Amino acid sequence: MITDTEIKLKGLEALISALGEVQAERFISLIIREPFDYTVWQRKLWSDKTVEEISGLAMLYRQQTR
Repeated sequence: MITDTEIKLKGLEALISALGEVQAERFISLIIREPFDYTVWQRKLWSDKTVEEISGLAMLYRQQTR
């Protein structure tokens, strides 16, 4: 298990890698400004998919990123 600090660092590194430094900071400021409930977001995120579909997508993604 990694520490909270390590999670934050890895998350920031992932954002910078995907968006670049300026857009990563912009993303963070957007998230901070808006009220955001992660639990509600997660429930709505995959509401149109079955567990099997989500699992299949995850396995496909893992194969493609190896």
